[in-house]
Amino acid sequence: MKEKLQKISEEALSSINLSDSLDALNEVRVSVLGKKGALTGILKGMKDVAPEDRPKVGALVNETREKIEEAVNERKSKLESALREEKLRREVIDVTLPAKKIKIGHPHPNTVALEEVERIFIGMGYEVVEGPEVEYDYYNFEALNIPANHPAKDEQDTFYINKDILLRTQTSSVQIHIMEGGKLPVRMIAPGRVFRSDEVDATHSPCFHQIEGLVVDKGITMSDLKGTLEGFAREMFGDDIKTKFRPHHFPFTEPSAEMDVSCFKCGGKGCRFCKGEGWIEILGCGMVHPHVLEMCNIDPEEYTGFAFGVGLERIALLKYEIDDMRLLYENDNRFLEQF
Repeated sequence: MKEKLQKISEEALSSINLSDSLDALNEVRVSVLGKKGALTGILKGMKDVAPEDRPKVGALVNETREKIEEAVNERKSKLESALREEKLRREVIDVTLPAKKIKIGHPHPNTVALEEVERIFIGMGYEVVEGPEVEYDYYNFEALNIPANHPAKDEQDTFYINKDILLRTQTSSVQIHIMEGGKLPVRMIAPGRVFRSDEVDATHSPCFHQIEGLVVDKGITMSDLKGTLEGFAREMFGDDIKTKFRPHHFPFTEPSAEMDVSCFKCGGKGCRFCKGEGWIEILGCGMVHPHVLEMCNIDPEEYTGFAFGVGLERIALLKYEIDDMRLLYENDNRFLEQF
C-alpha cells in the first residue's frame, strides 16, 4: 500500500509541475483528489485493509493528500501570477496617445420648450403636477363632461386596455385628480405624455406631449384667463406678440376659445410659416364647465376657474421653426445638434 501511495504521489507531483495552465492543473487535481480520483479510490478500499493496519494506512493517505494539495496550490499561485503579468503586459495604456473626444449631450428641443413653459408658469405661482399615463375612462372622459357615446370621443380615439382603462388622451385627467383632492384654490400645470390613435405624419403622432393648465378660485373670470395666456405668449415668443381668442367648443369648458398669436416670423403680414394668414393657433382654453366642478364636489356658485391645453411639440415646432414633427423623434444627431 505504501508503494502504491508513493507511486500516486510521484506521478501527481510530476503532472502538477508540468501543468502549463489552470485548466490542465485542475484536471490533475480531479484525477487524483476528485470523487473518482486515484487517492479517493484507495480511501474507498479501506474496508479491505486489516483493522490493525487502518490507522497507519489512513495516516499515509492523509499525508499524501496534504502533499499533493500543497503542490496544487503552489502551482496554481504561480500560474495565476503569470496570467496577471501577461494581462498587464497586453493591456498597458499609452498615456501619450491623444484621448478620445468626449461628446457632451444637451437637452432635447422638447425638454428645452417644457422647461421654458414651466419657468413661466412657476413664476406666476403655478404648481407643476404629474399624473398616471394609464388612466380610467372616468377621469379621461366622463369627469370632463364627455359621457359614453359623446361625439368628442371620436376626435380622441385612443388605446384601450379594457372598457374602463385606457392610455390617456389628455393630461386634463390630472386636473380632475387634483380637484377631487378638495384643496382649494388650485393653480397648476400638468405636463406629460398622451396617446391617440393617429397616423404618423408631419403634424401628428400616436404619442405626443401636452401641457394642461388649471386655475380654480373665487371670482375667477375670462379676463383672468386672457391676461394669463397673453402674458405666457409674450414670455414664450417675444414682447411684440399679439394674441386673439376665437370662439370654440370644448365639452369641459364653457365658454371656450382657441388662442392665436401673431406670426413671429413675418410680424403678422403673412408668410409660408403662418400659411399666409398672419396668425398661428397655439392652444385651446375656456372657463371650467360648472358640471365638471360639480363632479369634483366643488360648488360652482362659490368657485369658478379656467383651463387651457397646449401641445408641447407644437410649442417646440413654432419656437424653433421646425416644419416636421417627426424630426423630434428620429434621434438624428445632425438635427438635434442644432439646438
